[in-house]
Amino acid sequence: MCEGRGVKILLVEDDDAIALPLVKGLGREGYDVTRVATGSEALEAAGHADMILLDLGLPDMDGFEVCRKLRAASNVPIIVVTARGEEIDRVIGLELGADDYVIKPFGLRELVARIRAILRRATPASVTSSDEGAQHIDDLEIDRRTHRVRIGEEVIDLTPKEFDLLALLAEDPGALRTRADILDHVWDPHWYGPTKTLDVHVASLRRKLGDAGWIETVRGVGFRLRAGS
Repeated sequence: MCEGRGVKILLVEDDDAIALPLVKGLGREGYDVTRVATGSEALEAAGHADMILLDLGLPDMDGFEVCRKLRAASNVPIIVVTARGEEIDRVIGLELGADDYVIKPFGLRELVARIRAILRRATPASVTSSDEGAQHIDDLEIDRRTHRVRIGEEVIDLTPKEFDLLALLAEDPGALRTRADILDHVWDPHWYGPTKTLDVHVASLRRKLGDAGWIETVRGVGFRLRAGS
């Protein structure tokens, strides 16, 4: 049985030479792929997707703007798939809410591995019964069963990766988690993308929590969550 069976992927790609083989290849893996060629079509179709593969070079609007609008409306996982390989482009994409960034040309097996890794971490059903019930650290509330985070009465809108990062640090507040350990647990044991992605997600999480002091950096080692008072 294909692991991707039943997973709906929205492919946003205007180049037929790239899109058609991808649709076919992902279909063989069991994914239900819908392809659109413009940013406006992507925004209209996104509500039906479990995962979005987003090219940046679209004919009607910049892919970064599409990513920003998608993330503002939904927490659906987004993988940017693009020829733009500069570090600044990767950082911008991740800061706008993308969960991963794949540079063209790429192999289908690499892309499928990244899709599977993100979907495993974005699926609430993967939370075990021991995670039931909300955890409270001062006025921070983390509910692993519902994937919901609050500061006081305010619900904090996190991407799947941001939630997983926060939940990992909250397993033992005050304890140091190394960069390698975080990448293994939140991304993948075989992660070979830019390690800058961790710093980008930590910075985004700090902004959303409204207080940079929630997450302490131990330079050259890793991060820890404030233990509370």
